[in-house]
Amino acid sequence: MATVGKRQWIDSKGRKKEAWRVSYSDASGVRRHVQRRTKKEADAYALTIEMEKRIGIHVPDADSVTIRDAIQIWLGAAEADGCDRGTLKSYKEIAGKHILPFIGGKKVTRLTGPEVVAFKDALLLTCSRAMTAKAVRHLSMILSESLRRGLVGQNVARGITVKRPRQDGKRQRLAKRADIPPKEHLRRLLEAAERLGDEDPRLSVLVPVVMLAGLRASELRGLAWPNVSLETSSSLTVTQRADRWNDIGPPKSDAGYRTVPIGPALARRLKAWKLRCPPSPLNLVFPAARRDRRWSSDRAALGYGPIKQGAFSHLFLMVQIEAGLAIDSGRIDPKGETVWKPRYGWHDLRHVAASNWLNDGIDLKRLQTWIGHENIQLTIDVYGHLMADAKKDAALAAAAESALLA
Repeated sequence: MATVGKRQWIDSKGRKKEAWRVSYSDASGVRRHVQRRTKKEADAYALTIEMEKRIGIHVPDADSVTIRDAIQIWLGAAEADGCDRGTLKSYKEIAGKHILPFIGGKKVTRLTGPEVVAFKDALLLTCSRAMTAKAVRHLSMILSESLRRGLVGQNVARGITVKRPRQDGKRQRLAKRADIPPKEHLRRLLEAAERLGDEDPRLSVLVPVVMLAGLRASELRGLAWPNVSLETSSSLTVTQRADRWNDIGPPKSDAGYRTVPIGPALARRLKAWKLRCPPSPLNLVFPAARRDRRWSSDRAALGYGPIKQGAFSHLFLMVQIEAGLAIDSGRIDPKGETVWKPRYGWHDLRHVAASNWLNDGIDLKRLQTWIGHENIQLTIDVYGHLMADAKKDAALAAAAESALLA
C-alpha cells in the first residue's frame, strides 16, 4: 500500500524546505520513493500507483525514459526493422519538429491522455489537420514501442485521433480521389512526347508506360529490363524502386511487389526502345540521360544510373510545356523567360491507367493488386467514384420498376 509522508530538510543556503514523499513497493517488491510538491499531488499519485498496480500497468518513473529518449528508441527500432529510408526521414522530421518542442522532456510514465489531447489541440493551432494527425499517430507509435520494452505501462495516445473535417454534412475522405486528365489533354501529352523523341527518346516510351501500366515514379526509375516480359503475355514486374537519394531498394510495402500486364502495342514500343536504350550497371529501362561519377566504371558506357527524382519531374514538365498544358507561374527566370509549373504530375498518369482498367471492367481486387495498394479500402477511396455507370444504373432501376409496375 502506498503511503504519504512529509519530508523536511535544510538546503545548502540554510533555507527550510519541505515536500511530500510517496513510498510504495512495486510489482517486484522493490521499495520506491517518489517526491511531490504538495500533499494533494502526493495523495493523487498514491491513488494512481495503487490503481496501476492493481491492473498491472505500473512502471516506476525511475525505470522509464523521457519522450525524447523514447523517440530515439523508436527510430532505432524502425531502422533495425528495415524501415524505408524516406519513411525514416519523415519520422525524424515530424518527431523533431512537432513532438519534441511540446513534450520532449516529459517522462513517458507521466504523460496522460488529457495531455495528449492538449498536445493535439496545440498542434491544430499552427498545423494542418493532416500533419496533426500524423504527429499524433507517430506519438502513439513511440509509446507503443516504449510499452513493448516495458518503459511505460500503457499507451495513452491510443484512440486519440484528429477528426476529419465535414463538408455538406459528410465526412471528407483523407484519401484524395483521383482526378483523371481529360482525354484531349492525354492525347496532347502523347503527341508532345513523340515530338520530343528526337531530343529525348525515352519520353515517347515513358509517357505511354505510365498511362498504361500505372507504375509509380520511383518504380519506373528503378525498373530493370529483366523485369520486362515482351513475349506473348507481355508484362512489367515491380521488384525494386529508386528512392529520393537514387538508391535502389525494395518497394515500400509488400503490395508494391506485383506484375502488371501490358498490351501488344506498348510491348512493341518497349522492344524498339530496348535496342536503343543506353547500357547501365543496373540494366535500367529508363536510365539517366547523363553519366554520373557514382555509376562510372572502366567502361564509360556503364556510367548511367537511375534518373534523379528532380530530373524525372522535370521530364514531365518538358512534355507539358511542349503540349501547351503547363501553367504560367507568374515568375520570370534570370534569363527573362517564363517559369512554368506542371499542371499534372506523373501520379496523375498512374490514375489514367487505373481509369482505363476500370472502363474495361476490371474488378476492384485486381485493380488493388495491379495499382499496388496495401488495402482495398484505399483503392475504393481513390477510384470508387470512377465506377459510376449512369446508363447501367438507369437500366437496373427500369428493370426493378417493370418487375413491380408493369
